[in-house]
Amino acid sequence: MPRYALLVEYDGTPFVGWQRQASGLSVQQVLEEAAAPLNAGRPAATMASGRTDAGVHAEGQVVQIDIALELHPDRLRDALNFHSRPHPVSVLAAALAPPDWSARFSCIGRGYRYRILNRRARPALMAGRVWHVQTPLDAEAMHAAAQGLLGRHDFSAFRAAACQAKDAMRTLDRLEVRRQGEEIHVLTEARSFLHHQVRNMVGTLAQVGLGRRPLSWPRELLDGRDRRKAGQNAPAEGLTFLFARYPQPLRWQD
Repeated sequence: MPRYALLVEYDGTPFVGWQRQASGLSVQQVLEEAAAPLNAGRPAATMASGRTDAGVHAEGQVVQIDIALELHPDRLRDALNFHSRPHPVSVLAAALAPPDWSARFSCIGRGYRYRILNRRARPALMAGRVWHVQTPLDAEAMHAAAQGLLGRHDFSAFRAAACQAKDAMRTLDRLEVRRQGEEIHVLTEARSFLHHQVRNMVGTLAQVGLGRRPLSWPRELLDGRDRRKAGQNAPAEGLTFLFARYPQPLRWQD
């Protein structure tokens, strides 16, 4: 049975997240059921490079899928896009993958972007894509505070209570905060993240940006390893999964 890699974008708003749940529609279910006509009528098995929560979006999610038919990657892309309508999920490109390749376990880097709309007026066109913060934020202060979180640390202070990771040790390679007009973008990269780590870091940095906490506070929280003392969990709608990196780049057919 051939294995394919898919480059996928989706609007996370109507979904319970990437992963199948006991109730509610997931992105995984949409793709697996869209592949059924290509897989002897049975939903195809998939795995994503990173599981996204309800309301979180993706521009460059990478998904592995095994189907019974051998198809040219562009035909697979078109078939999946046809059968996944009208859901807001789109396969941008596809590629043949080695039999032992894993979208999740072969991945060596993941990147996210968090968008904050920092203005008085509520969003209309960007509704569901940003966290709306009306009070002015100091992006430079947020960036300076973020640099204290880089490197390999125990990120217990920034993990969800329900996080299932065996330990909280992670290496944070990038955490940048930039202002672009009325928006503030938080860009981050790591080999892997804990559940809610990005959103908890953003919520904490926002307290610095609002002037309610000093620049040293995020690092103090990191060293203290107590989630109860950190900032809020920033809303899901501002978060987008940007990319997944692999040792050998996939040869996308788009």
